[in-house]
Parts: sequence; C-alpha cells; structure tokens
Amino acid sequence: MNDSESIGQQIDEGEVGFVDFQDYVSQEPFHFESGGVISELKIRYETYGQLNGAKDNAILICHALTGDHHCAGVHDITERKRGWWNFMVGPGKPIDTNHYFVVCSNVLGGCQGSTGPNSINPDTGKRYNLDFPRLTLRDMVKAQSLLIDSLEIDKLHAVIGGSMGGMLTLQWAKDFPERLNRYIALASGSMHTAQTIAFNETGRQAIMRDLKWNNGEYDSEDGPFSGLSVARMMAHITYLSDVGLETKFGRKLKQGDVSKEHFEVEFEVESYLHYQGRSFVTRFDANSYLYLTKALDRFDFFEGVSPEATVSKIQAKGLVVGFDSDWLYPPEGNRDIVEKLLKYGKEASYVELSMDYGHDSFLVQSPDLYQLIQTYLNS
Repeated sequence: MNDSESIGQQIDEGEVGFVDFQDYVSQEPFHFESGGVISELKIRYETYGQLNGAKDNAILICHALTGDHHCAGVHDITERKRGWWNFMVGPGKPIDTNHYFVVCSNVLGGCQGSTGPNSINPDTGKRYNLDFPRLTLRDMVKAQSLLIDSLEIDKLHAVIGGSMGGMLTLQWAKDFPERLNRYIALASGSMHTAQTIAFNETGRQAIMRDLKWNNGEYDSEDGPFSGLSVARMMAHITYLSDVGLETKFGRKLKQGDVSKEHFEVEFEVESYLHYQGRSFVTRFDANSYLYLTKALDRFDFFEGVSPEATVSKIQAKGLVVGFDSDWLYPPEGNRDIVEKLLKYGKEASYVELSMDYGHDSFLVQSPDLYQLIQTYLNS
C-alpha cells in the first residue's frame, strides 16, 4: 500500500479516498472540426477503481460546463475537497468502483489542466487566447477518445454525463457507436433553444464588455473578473428553480449589518449570487467560458436536416433523464430525444424525475436517481 492509499483510507469508509490527476499528452497535431490545428494536446483526468483483465468494465463520466475532471474522492487532504459527483461514484455507490473502472477528464477547451485558450501554445511560447481554434462538442469527444485509446480500452461499458456532459454523451453515441455499450444523458437536450442561446450570449457580452478582457489578451492575475462574475451569477440562476430559490431564500434579509447605500446587497439571495460570482473567478478562465458556451450553442444532436440519417449508426442503448423543475433544459426536450430515437428504431428509454432543484437536480443526492443509474448500469 502506498502513502496515498493509506491517506485515502483514513478519510472515510466507503469513499474513493485520496486521488491525484494524470495527464494524457499527445505530441501529434490535433485537428479540429473547423479545420484548426494545435500541435500538442493535453487532457487531464482522474480514474477510480481498477480496469479488469478483459478491459470491458470502463465507464467514462463527462462533466458539465463549469465542472472538471475531479469527479470523486479527495484531491486536497487539507481542504478535503470532494469531487462534484462524489456521492454517486465510489465503492458500493451507484457507479460502483468495486466493479467499474471510472474515468473523468477535463474537456478540451477547459481550464483545469486540459488544453484550452489559456494554455501555452508550444509554437509561440504564449497563451493561445483567441488563437485557439473554433471549438465544438465533437472536438471534445474526439479528444476524449484519444485518452481512452491511451488507456487501451476498445469499448466502454457506459458513457454518462449531465447538462453539457449529457450532450457529450449523446455525441459519443453518434460519433463512436462501436465503442460504448450504453449511455446515460441527464438534464440535457438535442440542442439549445433560442432562450438558452440568449442567456449564454448575455453572459459572453458581460465578459467581453469588461475593459480588462482586452480582446482576450488579459492578465491572468487581473482579468475580466467583474464580467465573468456577472456571467456566472446569471447562469447560476438558470441552474436553479423558482421553488428551490423560494424555499431556500424567499425574501430573507442578509444577516448582520446592511449598508444604507441604495444598491448594496440587502437580500440573502443577492448575497448568495455574489458569493457564486466571486468564487467562480478564482477557478475558471474567461476565454474558456466563451469557447465552451459557444460550443454548446452550436450543438445539434440531430443536425437539423435528416434526423434518421444522423442517428442511423447509433448502436448503444440509451437512457435519457429529465427533471420536472429544470427550465434551462426542460423535460420535454429530453423526452423528444428518446421519442426520435425510438421512431428510428434505436433502443432508448426516458425517465422523468420530480425534484425541486432545477437544472442542478442531477448534482443532488436522490434515492430515485441512485436506483435509476445503478439499475441501468447493471442491467
């Protein structure tokens, strides 16, 4: 047993324990769907559990827009920061690491270790910034497939993701049909609605109209933090529900002294959003936010013209899960995916769960969601 394993076992019984990231690095040029090229690719990832001898027990988890590769366990012993899906992944949990080898990677274009706009371009010695190629979810999935290749895994037991991760999951089923047995897409959709695109564009404008954005050439220590904070505050509202906000905050006033200034923070919900904005700028890059939201806006699973031709190659069976309080990616959009798949002879199921947490419901512990994922993975 190494020191990391010993520390990990001291954290909590039944947990993944201490984990550290790994980097997949390719010196081969990576070609984007747009025709753009980068000369080097790095994808940061974590793994949990053990790959079996047949190499057929691997599950890939795809994170949401502002998520990362730290899906489970603890990567900082001091802070004990658990992964964003820690309650779902681990020994004896729905995604059981006693049985499955789980991989979670930071996406291409991200800012948590994978190659993205804030990475150094080896050809220039400077950050890519806006020289980073136009990005699509297909590019992200292609990069993930190279990581899976490097792990010598031919076929995944499953690909799972929520929100943007759900869309990546759908893209996997379409682009690499022979490489996965099943997929689970939670709180996603086949494309963004006009309203969702409008929200994203407003967030992008908040960043780009911040004078410190400087056309993408900002100081990483003194960037467009005000604009990025506002973008996060607005986006975070769309992740919640009216019922959830009312239950948690209502019209409760902020604790402690309240300034007599006209527009200072007065309500608890205002304080909460300000906190979300402040904490976000410490961990996320503004240019990555622009690139990823634009990639999401471009996504169209059925590619508009001929849905039947688009999904004809899909082989994996799929489970799509919608949440009744999600108004960012409403349940009817999730249901529509399955209805079209069934129409064209694909094996797919739709389940709608009733939860009060809005779009973020897939990130909240729920016995129904536990059972659903566990059953589908083991069926």
